[in-house]
Amino acid sequence: MNVVVCVKQVPDTSDPDVEVHIDSSGKGVDESKFSFVINDADNYAVEEAILLKEKHEGEVTVVNIGPEAANQVVRMALAKGGDQAIRLDDERFAFSDITATARLLASAIGDLEFDIVMTGCIASDDGYSAVGVTLAQMLDLPHAAMVKSVEVIGDNKLKVGRELEGGLLEMLEIETPCVLTIQTGINEPRYASFKGIRAASKKEIKVMDLEATGLSEDQVGEAGSTAVMVEYSVPVVGELAEILEGDAAETSVKLSGILKEKGLV
Repeated sequence: MNVVVCVKQVPDTSDPDVEVHIDSSGKGVDESKFSFVINDADNYAVEEAILLKEKHEGEVTVVNIGPEAANQVVRMALAKGGDQAIRLDDERFAFSDITATARLLASAIGDLEFDIVMTGCIASDDGYSAVGVTLAQMLDLPHAAMVKSVEVIGDNKLKVGRELEGGLLEMLEIETPCVLTIQTGINEPRYASFKGIRAASKKEIKVMDLEATGLSEDQVGEAGSTAVMVEYSVPVVGELAEILEGDAAETSVKLSGILKEKGLV
């Protein structure tokens, strides 16, 4: 059972003393005072990949898009049981949207031998929850999102449970190769052992630049994106909210009057 797991390095937002400021470009935030960690959902994806490897043998390949500093999250995944790693790094990848990001991941994954590609269900920094399913489309593979359980039931078939609204769990069968976006809580991520950390420090991380991906400049970064970040801005501080008091009939009349006064209806 060969599994490719995609991991992302994100700012650690658990520190209440770190303030978020827009950077000089206006298209991002100042990361100079941030510490970074593996994306939470990706951590569960790593654990699920390793559990499948331990039960069914095979290899786990870790894939990341990021600078050299992202090696810390890649090596931690290797320390927990990953076998090999690929990091895509090129300044021309900057400002890639969901589509361009999925295209980059597909370029690194497409030539690998795998049964499952796993991603976290959502990234804690942008909250889009769309890269995994877009990647499935790029690879032309079936997928399941928000997965809370994975069971191998045949040579080329899985039984997965995916979380729905209201805590419901939908069970379905899916053929491999496939893409799964993993929901937090599917397992209990392990801590890396000291022995694993030492072993991971010696493992090679294959680095791919734009030329190595086989993509062109108009397929990555802003040029390859369907959605382009124009500008971040801090919300303007306005007046406090007006609380409408009274029963439903009274408040509905007041609300309709306000909407008319503001020209909204």
